Amino acid sequence: MATETHEGAIGACVDAGGSAIGMPQLCADWIPNQIFWLVVTLIVIYFVLSRVALPRIGAVLSERAGTITNDLGAAEELKQRAKAAEEAYEKALADARTEANRIVAETKAGIQAELDVELKKADAEIAARTAESEKAIAEIRDSAMASVMAVAKDTAGEIVRAMGGTDDQKAIDAAVDARIGGRA
Repeated sequence: MATETHEGAIGACVDAGGSAIGMPQLCADWIPNQIFWLVVTLIVIYFVLSRVALPRIGAVLSERAGTITNDLGAAEELKQRAKAAEEAYEKALADARTEANRIVAETKAGIQAELDVELKKADAEIAARTAESEKAIAEIRDSAMASVMAVAKDTAGEIVRAMGGTDDQKAIDAAVDARIGGRA
């Protein structure tokens, strides 16, 4: 302890052998010396930091700030380019859709025109075949009618003869013509 007195002490903090008594940091005789070296050390650290370290740190911070500013500017420019590219893409897409719709409409119109021509050809062919068929049917009908008339006249003549009537072919033909002609 600091309150104890040692024999042969040269000072309050050092004994006769030159060794420190107790903790030298707490010795009141040495406090002014410690404060002096503390102040000198702090001044040296301040000058080293202010002249060497802080300018380097400031330069690094300024460089980083410049890089960040440049990067933000480049990002904004790229964003504008991307926006312009997107607008150009949308315009090109709309133009392509318009062109595709126009091509589809032209193609439909062309196909419809070809279809109309083919339908007219088919209608004309059907009308021609129908006319031919009606003509053939009329000929068959006329032929059948002539055959029916001939069979009717022959049958009527046979019936008249079977009933014992006279065989007057002109009267039989006139009666058959009147009867069939009236219905036809």
